[in-house]
Amino acid sequence: MSERRFTLLMKFLHFTNNGTSDKGNHPLPGLRKIYELFDALNTKFQSSYIPECEVSVDESLLLYKGRLAVKQYIPNKISRFGVKFYQLCEARSGYIWSSLIYTGKDMLLWQEASKYSTTTNIVMALIENLLGQGYCVTLDNFYTPPELAEVLLSYRTDVYGTLRSHRRGIPQEIRSRNLKRGEVIGYQKGKMCVFKYVDKKPICMLSTIHTIDFVEQYKKKKKKNGDVEDIITKKPKAILDYNRTMGGVDLADQCLSCYPTVRNQQKKYYKKIFRQLLNQSVWNSFVLFKKCGGKMTHLEFRLNLIQNLLQTYRESKILQNPAVDRLTRRHFASHIEATEKKKMPTRVYTLCSKKFDNKGRRVRKESRFECKQCNVALWIVPCFEIFHTVKDF
Repeated sequence: MSERRFTLLMKFLHFTNNGTSDKGNHPLPGLRKIYELFDALNTKFQSSYIPECEVSVDESLLLYKGRLAVKQYIPNKISRFGVKFYQLCEARSGYIWSSLIYTGKDMLLWQEASKYSTTTNIVMALIENLLGQGYCVTLDNFYTPPELAEVLLSYRTDVYGTLRSHRRGIPQEIRSRNLKRGEVIGYQKGKMCVFKYVDKKPICMLSTIHTIDFVEQYKKKKKKNGDVEDIITKKPKAILDYNRTMGGVDLADQCLSCYPTVRNQQKKYYKKIFRQLLNQSVWNSFVLFKKCGGKMTHLEFRLNLIQNLLQTYRESKILQNPAVDRLTRRHFASHIEATEKKKMPTRVYTLCSKKFDNKGRRVRKESRFECKQCNVALWIVPCFEIFHTVKDF
C-alpha cells in the first residue's frame, strides 16, 4: 500500500454515520463516534474466552493531549494525560475480558447505579457477567470500599485488595492507631476482614477470603564477601496474594507498550481509541493462542499474523508479487496479449528501465514477453532468469 493511499484511508476512516446518529438519544454520547465498534469488541472478548477464577480490575491510560472534555490527568502514570480505560483482566495471563471508557456523567454503569458510589458501580459494571460464578476479584485502594465487598458477597463473588483508611465503614482504631513494624490489627465482620499491617509503611487491606494469618517468605540476600544468606520473613497471606494477582492490567499494558499502534500526532480521539482497541484485539488473540498450546513469542505471533492477513486479503499487484513468490513460485514466459489497437503490443521492460546511460538519462526498453505470474514485462534471455533467481537486481 502506498503512503498516499494509507493517508487517504486514515483521513476518511469513520465508524458511524454522522448524518443518522442522534446525540440526544445515544446510549453513550461521549463515545458515539466509535461506540458500535467498542461495544462489538467488548462483546467478542467476553464470548471468546471464560477467564480463570482470579481476575483484577485497574485503570489504563491512553495518551491523548488534544482537546477533549473527558481527558484525564493522572500524575503517577507514564502518559499522565489521556483517555482512561477501566479494565477487568485475568490475573495470570492479562487477558482483557471487559472494558469501560471514562466519559464523565454519561458513562454506562451498573443497572443499580443509583444506590452505590461511582467506584462500586464501575467494578460491578465490569464484572456483571461473572457474578454468581465463584470468582475472586483483586482491586487497589481506588475501588475498595466496604460496601463493594458486601454487594459482591451477596452475588457469591469474593474480593480483596488494598484499602484507604478514611473509607466509610472502617473502624476508627484502624485509622488512628500507630503500630510498630511487623505488627497488625484487624477486625472481622462475617466473611469480610479489614486489617492494618506495618512493613516499611502502614498498609490497610480488605478481604473476604483471608484473615490476619501470617505465612513465611524465603528470600536470598548476598553478603559483601559473595556468600548467599537465606532470610525468612513473615507477612500476611493477603498481601502476598495481592502482589501475585493484582498485575493483570499492568501485564497487558506492559506487553502492548512494546508494539504501539497509536500515533502520538493523531488528533482525532476516536481514531486513537480504534488503534488501541485493535492492539488489544491482537494481544487477546496472542493470549488465546498460548492457552491453546502455541509456542510462538509475542513478536513471532504478530509477524505471522501480518503475513497471514496479507495472504488472505491481498488485492494489489504489489501484494500479489512479494519477493518470496518471485524467487520460489513456478513462472512461465508468454506473449503479451493483443489488443484492439495493437496486434503485437509491448510493455516497458522492468530491469533495463531502471538503468541510466552515460549522459544520465533513464534507459527505456520494451519487450513483447511477460511473466503473467509476476505481471511484469521481461526479455527472454537472460533477464527472465535473472528476475526470478537474483534477490537484489
